[in-house]
This record gives sequence, C-alpha cells and structure tokens, in this order.
Amino acid sequence: MEQAEIKRWIESLDLEHRDLDEVIAHLVDTGHHDSMRIQRLKKRKLKLKDMLIKLHSELIPDLDA
Repeated sequence: MEQAEIKRWIESLDLEHRDLDEVIAHLVDTGHHDSMRIQRLKKRKLKLKDMLIKLHSELIPDLDA
C-alpha cells in the first residue's frame, strides 16, 4: 500500500473516529436509554483507534539494525 493511500485512509478513519466521539458524547449527555447502542459505538471507536495506530506504524520506515 502506498503512503499517499495510507494517509488518505488515516484521514478518513480519523474523521469517523471524531464523529463517533461526538455522537457518543451527545448520547451520554442526553441520558440516552439504549446503553447497548452506546457500547457498540464505543467498541467501533476502539477498533478505529487500533486501525489508526496500525496505519500510522506502517508510515514509519523500516530501519535496518
């Protein structure tokens, strides 16, 4: 995968991560009654964070020791 493609993917995932953060905060602040929905959103957010970490690590060049 090319670095430009990885960077575009990171931007897309980062935007989704921020959007989920806002949705979760809104649901919690308004006392939303569907805790399962909130848990699913939080789980998705964690998966996105893991994917972002992995993609960021792919941008780091391999160094020969």
